Amino acid sequence: MPTEKLPLAVIIVSWNVASHLDRCLTSLEHALTADEVEAVVWVIDNGSTDDTVEMVRECHPWVELHAQETNLGYARANNLGLAALLDRTEAIWLLNPDTLVPEGAIRTLLAFLEAHPRAGLLGPKLLNADGSLQECAFRFPGLMQALFSLGKMPNRLYYTALNGRYPSALFEQQNGFVIDHPLGAAMLARADAVRDVGLLDDGFFMYCEEIDWAWRMRKAGWQTWLVPSVEVTHIGCASSQQARPATTAYLWESRARLYQKHRGWLTRALVRAQVLRTFSARDAQAESADWAAAYGRILAAWRSRGLA
Repeated sequence: MPTEKLPLAVIIVSWNVASHLDRCLTSLEHALTADEVEAVVWVIDNGSTDDTVEMVRECHPWVELHAQETNLGYARANNLGLAALLDRTEAIWLLNPDTLVPEGAIRTLLAFLEAHPRAGLLGPKLLNADGSLQECAFRFPGLMQALFSLGKMPNRLYYTALNGRYPSALFEQQNGFVIDHPLGAAMLARADAVRDVGLLDDGFFMYCEEIDWAWRMRKAGWQTWLVPSVEVTHIGCASSQQARPATTAYLWESRARLYQKHRGWLTRALVRAQVLRTFSARDAQAESADWAAAYGRILAAWRSRGLA
């Protein structure tokens, strides 16, 4: 006889963020207990050199720890958990280690998923550590978003629809609203939708994998929603700021892959021209060898993909 599925699996990928992860797991355990939700929780550690692995073993023995010898990247590490857990659960929550989960959040997200049968992905409202609203819902990137990221557009227009932002009033209501894609810090996926569109594309080492996933789900007929009644605190950049030149390179390499997969030739050609012009100038004035290497990687990625 088939085994009854759990309502939820949680996957947390960590890299050198022991203190953040400790707080995250403490909040998650409390939330699961308070919400009376049965779940399996995996921590997949990407070769941390701090005491992350020891901390999880000693302080959170209820968690299934999967320690990797090397850094597999965010998407590939998550895919280890997705592949193993997909047929055991109704939903999978990809949770960043620098998040804090409040009581009621899990119960509300699962209820929302059940009430919206075409919802493939859900994102909660994310808050900064000071309680202010964090950007957490976006339209799929095109030419204008690239120009903003490259510093080619006025800063006063940054938080507008021109840059793919949704009106702030939407985040103050209790009802959910359909979005293009969420920030991936606390992204809940319906298992059936994942089986339909596939796992994360691990060609994205880090960044843009959630955008690609939501885009693939949209093309397959699934919806992505933002649920403002659920508020999750997200510290942000806890891992990525540890290696900023390299993570900047990963970001723009991932954007090259994203535009190649999902945008037409004209948008790709226009964005490619701006990226090459911008980073060629930065490469010529690089402030360090690390930044020069990062700029070189970005230029190579956008030159080699034949985006035009």
